[in-house]
Amino acid sequence: MSNVDQPFIPEQALDRDCMTLSRHVLQQLHSFGAEAQDLSAIMNRIALAAKLIARRLTRAGLVAGALGFTGEMNVQGESVKKMDVYANDVFISVFKQSGLVCRLASEEMENLYYIPENCPIGRYTLLYDPIDGSSNVDININVGSIFAIRQQEGLDEDGTASDLLQNNGRNQIAAGYVLYGPSTMLVYSIGTGVHAFTLDPSLGEFILSSENIRLPDHGSIYSVNEGNFWQWEEPLRDYIRYVHRHEGYTARYGGALVGDIHRILFQGGVFLYPGTVKKPEGKLRLLYESAPLAYLIEQAGGRASTGTQEILDVVPEALHARSPLIIGSKDDVALVESFIQDRARAVEERAARERSRIPQ
Repeated sequence: MSNVDQPFIPEQALDRDCMTLSRHVLQQLHSFGAEAQDLSAIMNRIALAAKLIARRLTRAGLVAGALGFTGEMNVQGESVKKMDVYANDVFISVFKQSGLVCRLASEEMENLYYIPENCPIGRYTLLYDPIDGSSNVDININVGSIFAIRQQEGLDEDGTASDLLQNNGRNQIAAGYVLYGPSTMLVYSIGTGVHAFTLDPSLGEFILSSENIRLPDHGSIYSVNEGNFWQWEEPLRDYIRYVHRHEGYTARYGGALVGDIHRILFQGGVFLYPGTVKKPEGKLRLLYESAPLAYLIEQAGGRASTGTQEILDVVPEALHARSPLIIGSKDDVALVESFIQDRARAVEERAARERSRIPQ
């Protein structure tokens, strides 16, 4: 038989089951009922948004108006990138007429985006950061999207966020992120472990690439912006001094939350974005950054903490509430917490000694 007559063999091995994202969600839920179908459809819509954003990113340097700042500020007081606006609009567009979600909330919108026509049947709220690490876009370094799905509860007529501000992160029913890098990956959990899918551009589908991902209890990586060292409280500086003085630790920090968390998820270790002396609440938003990632990492056997409280136990005080974040392998998160606890004990003991010296 000549080479011309040889059958075509695709690059992907034929003995591998091409598990798609929507099929995987249904399989994880062991159901084809209404709720399972809804979650599968929502994940499909998130995947569609990811494909559109990934396509734009791959051509960003060639498309007029794709890079740079818009000249506006978002509700956080941060300069808005053109890619932020595009990605936010993509999420709105793919969900607006889906009938799946009643509300959307993101970093780029001051208030919830209320879709009243969806509310009679849309029982869910989608919270998302459309482009995390957007400062990396203009220099072609990894960025990501973060998302969480919550069940609709007691919706007010104007679509306010009252139910979101009464529940902690354990109220999430799904969470995940998309990493836009050498390949586009979608990592998600619906409470049945953490699973990663890679976008196959030739198929236009996210295909299962890693299932039931588990963090080691300890990893060598610590990921933190050490340029903020002198802005932190002393316990965080103590921790950094500790890893500097002990063998077996490696610093890795890329400046995009999704990329840094992705490394921790697959290799173990700890990521820190602590508060500062002036801003103890930190920079990361609880509802659509810290809590979704905490949900994911806990499902993979890790932990996420503010330093004094589990992230998933924190109830937000506002839609855009912030929180410190210490997240990763269990033992590494516990080590960071131990420095915070030791300092708190020392302060309390000193205060007790001072009180004992005061005449009664």
